[in-house]
Amino acid sequence: MARHLLPLLCLFLATAAEAASTLRCGSALISLDDLSSEIQAKCGNPVSRDNLGYREVVGYYGYTSEVLVEEWIYGPRNGMYYYLRLEGNRLVKIESKRSN
Repeated sequence: MARHLLPLLCLFLATAAEAASTLRCGSALISLDDLSSEIQAKCGNPVSRDNLGYREVVGYYGYTSEVLVEEWIYGPRNGMYYYLRLEGNRLVKIESKRSN
């Protein structure tokens, strides 16, 4: 029985990961790798905007640089808060959590 549930669980997790790659703001859609200016133009100002520090990244040619890491929070929308992580002014992660 458990052998049949594993593929179903894997399918569910893959679908959940897909859903976190975009966020709808009204009639606009933001996606991973969007610029911070595009996000702000489509979604407006976040309710919270925090600088989390800096992260070292290695570029295409092997050069290293530091980029600013930020977390923007939008919501509540239908009881959900949306947490956007930006690194170097690019969207790298979208998470959502239900408010209490």
